[in-house]
Amino acid sequence: MADINDASATPALPHYTMARENVESPDEKVSTEKLPNESGVEALAGQSCEALTGAQFDDPNLDREHFVALDDESPYPEVRSAVANTDDPEMPVTTFRTWVIGLLWAIIIPFFFRFPSVTITGIVAQLLSFPVGRAAAAYVPNWTIFGVKLNPGPFTVKEHVLITASVGAGSAYATVAVQRVYYSQTYNFSCKFVVMSTQLIGFSIGGIARRFLVAPPSMIWPANLVNCALFNTLHSQYYAGIGTRGGLSRERFFLYAFLGSFFWYFFPGFIFQALSYFSWVTWIRPNNTSNVLSYFHGMGMSVITFDWNQITYVVFTFLPRWSHSNAAFSFVFFFWFLTPVLYFTNTWFGKFMPISSRTSYDNHMNSYNVSAILTADNTVDLEAYHNYSPLFISTTFAISYGLSFASITATLMHAFLYFRKQIWVQSRRALHEQPDIHARLMSRYPQVPEWWYAILFLSMFVLGIISIEVWPTQMPVWAFVLALVIAFTYVIPIGMIQAITNQQVGLNVITELIIGYALPGRPVAMMMFKTWGYITMAQALTFASDFKLGHYMKIPPRPMFWSQVIATIIAGTVQLGVQAWMFTNIKDFCAPNQKDGFICPSTEVFGTASIIVRVIGPRLMFSKGQTYYPLVFFFLVGAAAPVFAWTLNRRYPNSFLKYVNPVIFNGTGLIPPATAINYVPWAGVGFIFQYVIRRRHFAWWTKYNYVLSAALDSGVAVCIIVIFFALQFPKNGTIGTTNILTWWGNTVFIAGADYGPEGAGTPVNALAPGETFGPSTW
Repeated sequence: MADINDASATPALPHYTMARENVESPDEKVSTEKLPNESGVEALAGQSCEALTGAQFDDPNLDREHFVALDDESPYPEVRSAVANTDDPEMPVTTFRTWVIGLLWAIIIPFFFRFPSVTITGIVAQLLSFPVGRAAAAYVPNWTIFGVKLNPGPFTVKEHVLITASVGAGSAYATVAVQRVYYSQTYNFSCKFVVMSTQLIGFSIGGIARRFLVAPPSMIWPANLVNCALFNTLHSQYYAGIGTRGGLSRERFFLYAFLGSFFWYFFPGFIFQALSYFSWVTWIRPNNTSNVLSYFHGMGMSVITFDWNQITYVVFTFLPRWSHSNAAFSFVFFFWFLTPVLYFTNTWFGKFMPISSRTSYDNHMNSYNVSAILTADNTVDLEAYHNYSPLFISTTFAISYGLSFASITATLMHAFLYFRKQIWVQSRRALHEQPDIHARLMSRYPQVPEWWYAILFLSMFVLGIISIEVWPTQMPVWAFVLALVIAFTYVIPIGMIQAITNQQVGLNVITELIIGYALPGRPVAMMMFKTWGYITMAQALTFASDFKLGHYMKIPPRPMFWSQVIATIIAGTVQLGVQAWMFTNIKDFCAPNQKDGFICPSTEVFGTASIIVRVIGPRLMFSKGQTYYPLVFFFLVGAAAPVFAWTLNRRYPNSFLKYVNPVIFNGTGLIPPATAINYVPWAGVGFIFQYVIRRRHFAWWTKYNYVLSAALDSGVAVCIIVIFFALQFPKNGTIGTTNILTWWGNTVFIAGADYGPEGAGTPVNALAPGETFGPSTW
C-alpha cells in the first residue's frame, strides 16, 4: 500500500474539476470566492482544482499553510458543512447495545404505505436511538457475559451510525402487497426467500460498485449530509465548515427547529388537514371538472401547502440548485404545458378520465377489472380481453411512462458522454488512492474482501433459482439471469447520477417492457422479473449510500457490511409479518379513501403497471397501432437529448448546458400520485436555501442548512408516528371522529369533483349510463 502522505499516491487533480463542475454553478463559485472576513481556505473553496495547483503558489499574497489546511478538508462546501474531518480509530463501533438497538429499529413498522409517506429512511430511528443509547450507557450494568461486555462506556457516534445503518434495509418491495390487493393471492411465509434474494443480491452488486460510488470525493450522496449533520449535532462533533462562530449552537438550533416542526405538523396532519391539501380554488368552485387547479386528480396549480411532509414527499429537499432546476423545468414543461395540451385535445381519450390518476380504467370509465380477463392459472385470456375493454390510463400516467422511457436511454448516454473517463480511471484505482481527507482516514481500516460479496451473490443466486422453480412463478431461469444482467448494467451510471443529484432513475419501466414482450400474459413471472431487475439495483444503491455514510462517519467497512446483511434478513422477514398485520388490523388498508392515509400509493401504481405490462402486455399497449404507441418515441428523445446538450456544451463550455442532466426526465418520476403541490413548493424551498441563502449568507448556510433539514424531517416523522398510534389507531379510529375534528377544515378538500366517488375523480367528459369511449376495435 502506498503511503497516504506520499504525493505519488495522489492522482492528478483535474479529475476533481470535472466532478466539481457537476456540483456547483459558476455563480456559487463567485459567492464562495468573495466571502468577506473569511480565511483564505474558504476564499479558495469555490475555485477549480487546477487553480489550486502550482500557479497559485507563485502568488506571494497566499500563505502555503492555507493549502495544507485545504488538503485536510473536502473540496466541497456541502461536505465540509456537515461532515467532520477527524477520526478516532479507538472509538467503539460494534457493541452489544449496537446490535440490540439496531435490530429493534430494523423491524419498526414502516410507513411506506401511507401518503404522503415518511421519505427519509431511518430518520426516526436515528433521532430516537440517541436517548436510548445514552440510557443504555448510563443504566446497563457493566457485566461481561460469554466474553461480551454489556456496557463498554459512553454511547459513541460510531455506534449510533451503525444502528441507523441497520435501518437502511428498506421496506420489502410491493410485490407481495400487489398480489394480495390485485390478484387475491395470499402466499405463505415462504415468499420471504424471494424477498431475501432480491435484497441481498443487490448488496453484492453494491459491494462491487463501491469503488465507483463511495470512494471518489465527487460522489457526494447529498441525502447522507443531512444524516451526518444530525449525527454531529447530537454528538457535538467538530465540523470542517466555517459556520462555527457566534449565534445559536447547532444543538440548540436543532432542538428549536425539531420542536417547531413536531408541534406544527399536528395542524396539517390532524387538526386542520386542509393546510396540507391547500387547493383553495377548488373550495370556491368544488364542482369544477377542469382538473387543472385541483389536488387529488388534477395538476395542483394552486401550488400552496403548509405541510413539510408534502414538500419532502418528492425527494430530499436541499439538493444542488441545478438539480432543482432540472426537475422544475421538467415539471413545468411536461406537466404544466404538455399534459394539459394533450388532455384538452383528448389525446389518448384523456378527457374521459381525470387528468391525473394512479389507477387504470376500462371503456366504461370504471376501474379496470383484471379478473375479467384472467384464466384460473392467472394467465391472460385474449378472447376475454377483446370482449371486455382495452386499458386506459390518465394523461399524467401516460406522460410518466414516456419520461421513464426517456430516462433509461438518457442515463446511459449521459454516463457515456460525461463520465466514461472517470469510470475507466476509477476501475484502476483502489480506495487508498483517493485524494480527499475522508478517504485517507478510511484507508486505515481493512476493506471487505471481494470473496465475501461473491459468496453472498452465489448463495442468493441459488436461492433465487430455487424460489422460481419450487413456487408457481411461471418464470424461467433465463429470465432471472437477464434481470440480473440489467441490474448490473445500470447500477454504476444510475448510481453516479444519484450520488451527485440524489435522484434515482428507476428500472421499473424498462424491466416491464422487456419481460412483457418476452413472456406476455404471465403476471406473476413479470412481477418477479421486475423485482429482481429493479429492486436488485435499488438495493445496490442503498448499500452504496449506507457505505458512503459510513465513509463520512469513519465506520470500518466490515462491521458496516455485517450490520447491513443481518439487519436486512431480519427486517425483510419481520416486515412481511408487519404487512400481513396491517392488512388484518387497519380497516380499508390500501383502499383509495383509507381515512388515515394508508392508501398504498406505490402499491396502487405498481398494481396498475402490473396490469399494463404483466397481464395485457406491452404489445397490446405500446406496439404500432395501439393507443399509447407514440410513447415509445421517448426512447429516442432520451438518447438524443444528452448528445444535443453535450455538443452545445463543448461549443459553449461556460453556459448553463453543463448542468443539463437526466434528472430532467427522471425528476418528476413520482407523478402520479405527486402533483404541483409537491413539486413547486419543493423547488421553491430548494431555490431559497440552495441559491439565495447559500449565495448571500454562506456562513449561516454552512452552519445550519443541513441541521435544519434534519430537524424538520425528524419532527414531522416523529409527529406522524405519535398521531397514528395515539390519535388514529386506538379505539378503532374513533378519536378522530369527534365534532371538533370533523369540521370544515378537515372536510373541504375532499368535497366536490376532485375527490369524487370512491376517490375516482370526475372527468371533463362524463359518460351517460351504458356509454363507452375509446376505439371500436382492439
